[in-house]
Amino acid sequence: MKVVFHPLSHWEQIQKRVMDMIIAVTALFVLSPLLALIALFIKVDNPGPVFYRQKRVGLRGKEFMLYKFRSMIHNAEKHTGPVWARKNDSRVTRIGRIMRPYRLDELPQLINVLMGDMSFVGPRPERPAFIARLKKSIPFYSLRLNVHPGITGLAQVKHSYDASLDDVKKKLSYDLEYINNMSIPLDLKIFLKTVLTVVKKEGAL
Repeated sequence: MKVVFHPLSHWEQIQKRVMDMIIAVTALFVLSPLLALIALFIKVDNPGPVFYRQKRVGLRGKEFMLYKFRSMIHNAEKHTGPVWARKNDSRVTRIGRIMRPYRLDELPQLINVLMGDMSFVGPRPERPAFIARLKKSIPFYSLRLNVHPGITGLAQVKHSYDASLDDVKKKLSYDLEYINNMSIPLDLKIFLKTVLTVVKKEGAL
């Protein structure tokens, strides 16, 4: 696999950060009634917290706490340890089955963008337990950590959720393609494609 990796210039990094902030603040303001409604439905639907916090690995291997709306039963991995979600996963709650196809459970990650842990566009952040295994199994996997992870990315609009090692390898090729061609216009293109992907419920579990 050929890796060129052209990082953004300092000015482009500033532009990307400003764009992230504008999108995150605007989205949180516009969607605040929806966020409140989702929180209420989660609380009524199933016992447990509204938000789900999970350690993820970000830029240069730095760990951070990622926020999501809880779409599975409380302590879903208590007896299994870290596992990928499956199609028709029995752990998904009733409100979770509504949220996940439209990626509504991902909306609290706008807070992660404001905090600087994530960008709006970039490779999806993975959990430390998976990172350790995948770096050993897949060449170049650690190159994903050279940029901020994102709420969405090229791999998310071109492929589905991770369900196997083959899925991870395929999505890595898209992640590296993104990293090699990073630009503000590409981010905007992925953002618009994400909106279409969500509306069409493509790649949903």
